[in-house]
Amino acid sequence: MDVTPVKESDETLLEGLQRRSFAYFLQETDPGTGLVADRNRSGFPASIAATGMALSAYAVGVERGWISREEACGRTLTTLRFLWGCHQGTERNATGYMGFFYHFLDMKTGQRAWNSELSTVDTALLMAGVLSSGAYFDLDCEEEQEIRALATALYRRVDWRWALDGGVLLSHGWKPGRGFLPYHWKGYDEALILYVLALGSPTHCIGPESYSAWLSGYRWKTIYGHEFVYAGPLFIHQMSHLWIDFRGIRDAFMRDKGLDYFENSRRATLVQREYAIRNPRGFEGYSENCWGVTASDGPGKRRETIHGIERYFHGYMARGVPFGPDDGTLSPYAALSSLPFAPEIVLPVMRQFQAIDPARDNPYGVTASFNPTFCTTDGHGWIAEDHIGINQGPIVMMVENHRSGLLWRLMRKCPYVAAGLWKAGFTGGWI
Repeated sequence: MDVTPVKESDETLLEGLQRRSFAYFLQETDPGTGLVADRNRSGFPASIAATGMALSAYAVGVERGWISREEACGRTLTTLRFLWGCHQGTERNATGYMGFFYHFLDMKTGQRAWNSELSTVDTALLMAGVLSSGAYFDLDCEEEQEIRALATALYRRVDWRWALDGGVLLSHGWKPGRGFLPYHWKGYDEALILYVLALGSPTHCIGPESYSAWLSGYRWKTIYGHEFVYAGPLFIHQMSHLWIDFRGIRDAFMRDKGLDYFENSRRATLVQREYAIRNPRGFEGYSENCWGVTASDGPGKRRETIHGIERYFHGYMARGVPFGPDDGTLSPYAALSSLPFAPEIVLPVMRQFQAIDPARDNPYGVTASFNPTFCTTDGHGWIAEDHIGINQGPIVMMVENHRSGLLWRLMRKCPYVAAGLWKAGFTGGWI
């Protein structure tokens, strides 16, 4: 007699997906420094943003039983002790300066890698992870007391005011010998959490006028019938939400529009799905259950004629919808990290990616990105070879925020986050 296979529950699939993504932080972390590799390719440096996500992911791992509290505590202490003790100075091979850290660091020594910039937003993502570890490890024992002390000290050391470069907007970054970069954070982007943490500092805070200047660059659009603050790449609508629960709290802009950033991200997610359904550029694979256009690797810069259509492909790029750039590259992590905003449309995507994953033997959850339009010599579409730390972190964290709200609850207890939101003009909800 035929036996109908038992369909795995959504909860079972989420558990497996989350745990495989969490494995990245167990395997791609240097045991001496606690730094996390930017990607799982030999010789690549650490990403400070991925390191911040690891610090938050360890709390998830403990709560889910994937790692002991003792091991998570040890890993966290290794990271925080290294960050506190590393050299901060103007030398080109320092680890950081003015409390900030370089975007990429040597995994073993922690020295600046790749001529990278002292990154304001990546330091903010690192500090969000640092503060979450301080909030989670709350036991009255020597090790966890040290975690809390180091977390507070690291955050208080960052001179956010210095990063204004004498102006009102936060700079993108700084390089030794060159000074500040000529770019500033203005308008809706991943820097929302940067401004919140800079406003909430008890030692080197910026003023509310900086947040107002940032808001002045917002673009309000109506796309496919959805009104929202526009940003094309999906990661922008997710990054600050990894740590901050924006449900029911509003700044001046959102109060005027009658919604909050959580609803804004939901609408951006719905736009992504609708774009894939309409598929105006006629790419292969796009559908209601196969979407996710964001910052990602791609096939590389080249031009190909495919089925009579001239196509232009790119390498790493911040792709976005509906105005582009878009070359047919999809990133499963982008869709999956929108789970809290719109589970009714993301869960079917999870099942679809599980069914079609073009690299089933990958060690960390789902393929980072793929492009079924780009034809390869074997007749298949292009598939990313690497896994990337800042792809894995959002999956672990946003799936957990959907399942239990863990990271949102931890950061609601953080007085610096609450102070930053209050100074930015947020009211309502849990504040």
